[in-house]
Amino acid sequence: GGDVASDSYNNLFRDAEALRRLGVSHYRFSLAWARLLPNGTAPLSPAGLAHYRRLLGRLRDLGVEPVVTLYHWDLPQGLQDAFGGWASPVLPQLFRDYAELCFRHFGGQVRYWLTMDNPYVVAWHGYGTGRLPPGVRGGPRLGYRAAHHLLQAHAKVWHLYNDHFRPTQRGKVSIALSSHWIKPQRMTEKNIKECQKSLDFVLGWFAKPIFIDGDYPESMRSNVSSLLPEFSEAEKKYIKGTADFFALSFGATLSFQLLDSHMKFQQLESISLRQLLYWISREYNNPQIFIVENSWFVSGSTKRDDAKYIYYLKKFIMETLKAIRYDGVNVFGYTVWSLLDGFEWHRGYSIRRGLFYVDFQSHDKKLMPKSSVLFYQKLIEKNGFPPLPENQPIEGNFPCGFAWGIVDNYIQVDTTPTQFLDSSVYVWDVHQTKKLIKLDGVFTSKRKRHCVDFAAIRLQISLLQEMHVTHFHFSLKWSLILPLGNLSLINHTLVHYYRCFASELLRVNITPVVALWQPMAENQELPVSLAKYGAWENPETIQAFVEYAKFCFTNLGDHVKFWITMNEPSVKNLTYTAGHNLLKAHAKTWHLYDKEFRRSQKGKLSIALQADWVEPACPFSRNDQEVAARILEFDIGWLAEPIFGNGDYPQVMRAWLHQRNSVDLYNFHLPYFSEDEKKLIQGSFDFFALSHYTTTLVGWEKEDALKYDHYLEVQMINDITWLHSPNRAAVVPWGLRKLLKWIKSKYGDVPIYVMANGIDDDQNMVHDKLRVYYIQNYINEALKAYTLDNVNLRGYFVYSFNDKTAPKYGLYSYVANQYKPKPSMKHYREIIDNSGFPGPETPELLCPEEIASCPECHFFRTRKSLLAFISFIFVAFIVTIFFITYYSRRIERRYK
Repeated sequence: GGDVASDSYNNLFRDAEALRRLGVSHYRFSLAWARLLPNGTAPLSPAGLAHYRRLLGRLRDLGVEPVVTLYHWDLPQGLQDAFGGWASPVLPQLFRDYAELCFRHFGGQVRYWLTMDNPYVVAWHGYGTGRLPPGVRGGPRLGYRAAHHLLQAHAKVWHLYNDHFRPTQRGKVSIALSSHWIKPQRMTEKNIKECQKSLDFVLGWFAKPIFIDGDYPESMRSNVSSLLPEFSEAEKKYIKGTADFFALSFGATLSFQLLDSHMKFQQLESISLRQLLYWISREYNNPQIFIVENSWFVSGSTKRDDAKYIYYLKKFIMETLKAIRYDGVNVFGYTVWSLLDGFEWHRGYSIRRGLFYVDFQSHDKKLMPKSSVLFYQKLIEKNGFPPLPENQPIEGNFPCGFAWGIVDNYIQVDTTPTQFLDSSVYVWDVHQTKKLIKLDGVFTSKRKRHCVDFAAIRLQISLLQEMHVTHFHFSLKWSLILPLGNLSLINHTLVHYYRCFASELLRVNITPVVALWQPMAENQELPVSLAKYGAWENPETIQAFVEYAKFCFTNLGDHVKFWITMNEPSVKNLTYTAGHNLLKAHAKTWHLYDKEFRRSQKGKLSIALQADWVEPACPFSRNDQEVAARILEFDIGWLAEPIFGNGDYPQVMRAWLHQRNSVDLYNFHLPYFSEDEKKLIQGSFDFFALSHYTTTLVGWEKEDALKYDHYLEVQMINDITWLHSPNRAAVVPWGLRKLLKWIKSKYGDVPIYVMANGIDDDQNMVHDKLRVYYIQNYINEALKAYTLDNVNLRGYFVYSFNDKTAPKYGLYSYVANQYKPKPSMKHYREIIDNSGFPGPETPELLCPEEIASCPECHFFRTRKSLLAFISFIFVAFIVTIFFITYYSRRIERRYK
């Protein structure tokens, strides 16, 4: 039961020490009516009186302002038995008498009084549904009557203080009103009215009589008039204005818990504190608002690292700050609920809401500070969320030769020939049909195929030129080039198309960056014969990949100097055996290129790994830091360590798997490399290529079963204050800088390329703002890594080229067969043209190739064929004029 719970009565100094540690400005606590007046009326308990005097004295010594609630649901049992509690009209006067006693004894030390906490829950669930004490199931009629008496009792106490105690004590009195927030299912006028009704029936039930006109909301009067008691005109005047500020309670007490479904009026409940604050401000004439209770909860089993609680707290406090700064809402105080874990009424000990963990089993109810204590402590210290220096944008340039790229998973392949390859002869019927008529059996001589015959290439190249990128990254389709997985069947048309694409890119000074394989949904983009027989689980796939790579180097290597063996192999879908074979295939391919092709083709080659950053959910927790380090090794180190590190898998992986297999009888076998294989794999790279999209938070305390990985013992956490895309990807620019520093610290000064970085949008995104923000800030973090952390960063590629091949991710939209640049494309182009973010102090970047060239030269250099043709026409024209003049003069002479 809740008789003892955290036992604050016997641990007053323990609690005071917790307050001192937090550094709070005020402390809200409740007086227990039954502790001061055990029978509900006189006599007064000397022990109860002494306890509260001691507490107030300790708060005074600490410089902490007390905020005192007179009644928090603990009615003396004698009053419930004798009168039926708040169902009786006798209670308001008895409550007034109890309040007078409190004002007399404690009022000199208290400036903020709350008459009662959450009268909605007391009336509706205490006397209507019976879900909470005293558990009377009296139905709506009794619930409305209890509320009527609670309002009368509150008004009596306010007038008592106003008339007799305010002149000397100079305090303020209000009532703690709890509310939910509700949003429309769809934005229709009817739904909006239903939302208003929902707020009227919960918050307005008590707020309108007190803050507006002394009477219930009109929506209640018209819907439940037969059940709702009436106030006389005198009572309305008496109740109206009986609050010196608006005391708001918002969070886990009511939201998604004690709000009956019919009170939502078929609309959607939400936990938007900012919107509620704005609504209160508009509805109740911009009152001064004091948030006297706010927080969320964690599972009863969570001990120290309450990350979920922290991020809800962060969200609520940020929303409060936004309401003050942006919406002009008059909020003057904020209170976290609660200092300690306690007995949570109908949920008992199944959840925890305290900043300090209470060991309920220990005799002295020992306290332990949770991570949220450190979070709240620092927040109080800084008085909010001042901008962190490391998150401020910097000015500067990327170096000469920096690769500015764009990604397309697969280029749009269209091998349809142009009309110039048609060898048929046509006659134009100018008299009747006005159409071309094909002459049967008559043909012209066929000419060789040329790259210009592929119309699709010209369009894509022109879009890339418009973007000003220097590099274009795409993947080949192994399954289409070698449909049978070997050289017995080759798609020569497709190979010719790829060769043309690469040569046309080079012609306009764009470097092709080509991946040999990228896993996609169907058969992982492997030839069917390989996919059918185990895919990467089958060691034979290794040799098949090496032969395919050799074929590509031979046929495309003259045009491609920047190769990726495997692009973004998904570790989430990879078995340890498959990963083992994949690494061997990569290493053999690298050595093949190194020995047979590098000297003649002068290219470079590596693997591109997906590398999202992983951050400890509680940055102060050593356990969470260990979990984050472990996940980075499993997500990135698994494939990176053998290549860029020591030739073998990370030690953290081996140790963890050994422990898991011995404890839980798992059978996850991480294969071993022979010494020769280690030598083969170690160092099989020319650069470190990575794809980075987002950052995830991880913790060790199990909180949400759906997001808990038992195998790695990790809880995924969401920071709900982060900006998120429509697909719920978090926008965390600083994660990229942390990742780049981590790679440098682990693998040394390796050249790094960010091969893909992008975010999804939806059609309703105004001016493509999210992607513009994303690109701007991620590239700025990359610049910090380069200039401040000395990371050897060589290039950055945005994902993705267009919405046709990567819906929602493109810099070009694709609608009605038309490509259209989004604002983010133009923004990226501007960053490329500036080589970063130059400021007034940034020295001008003069790159050798730019000094030697000029804008006009680029025009001529990229249009050699056109210039040759124009030159030919010009020469032919001059020669023709010459002959015409020459022969006309000869004819003239002849006739003279």
